[in-house]
Amino acid sequence: MQINLITGISGSGKSVALRAFEDAGYDCVDNLPVTLLENLITTLEIEKSERVAVAIDARRGQSIAELPQILENLRRSHDVRVVFLNADTNTLIQRFSETRRRHPLSGKTQETQSATLIEAIDTERNLLEPLRTQAHSIDTSNLPAHALRSWIQDLLKDKPQGLTVIFESFGFKKGLPSEADLVFDVRCLPNPHYDKALRPLSGKDQPVREFLEKIPEVVSMENDIIQFIEKWLPHYIADGRSYLTVAIGCTGGQHRSVYLVTRIAAHFLPQKDVSSLQINFLSRHRELDSIPAVAI
Repeated sequence: MQINLITGISGSGKSVALRAFEDAGYDCVDNLPVTLLENLITTLEIEKSERVAVAIDARRGQSIAELPQILENLRRSHDVRVVFLNADTNTLIQRFSETRRRHPLSGKTQETQSATLIEAIDTERNLLEPLRTQAHSIDTSNLPAHALRSWIQDLLKDKPQGLTVIFESFGFKKGLPSEADLVFDVRCLPNPHYDKALRPLSGKDQPVREFLEKIPEVVSMENDIIQFIEKWLPHYIADGRSYLTVAIGCTGGQHRSVYLVTRIAAHFLPQKDVSSLQINFLSRHRELDSIPAVAI
């Protein structure tokens, strides 16, 4: 059975993620107490269920500490993937304010709601930290719901076993991706932004690609990143990791980083020699994906 555990900080988008799993045909359970997880899986096995997604948060406090061992037990006979959703504290405060919902760990008094909310978020982070370190982490701070659904859909194409490598472009203007394991700063490369004809385009567009691929420093940066990853991938696998996020950043996350992520991901995706090592490759573009969808 494929078991997908969705967890993370309250307000970071677990409901959106769970709906994406449901739309993909998974049996879904929301807000399941940790102590019932193994019983649920046993019941679903009897019912011949093949794929399940379960959302669990820290509302029941210290019982969340039992979850890593429960997951270890389940991994002995099932494919288990953990998806951890995160967001920065200011974004979470804004979301709770807009929805007028109370954080599951917040106090009861309205007068202390603001202070208790920050304390509740910090408490939840501490409780869930052991899960975050073994999960596929997604920072939703600047990610609209439609982009999160898209990222989950891409994740579902990936096999739960082995190492999943995510190449992610981003802009330093909006901060580092919190889930990044490796960060490459490519702001030293010539910037298409200063060409008025290229400014509104992205690193996916042909004119920008033609501009960048002619620059020796860009070609050298691309090759160096590829060589670094190829050299160290076996070591990350030996370390027992499930996920490795390689973040490549430029100033705005629109041209240089998008171009390099696209190129580097394309280099790895068709390789047969690494697929035997059970490595799955994904790519995403944080700033491009954060642009709201236009209704048609």
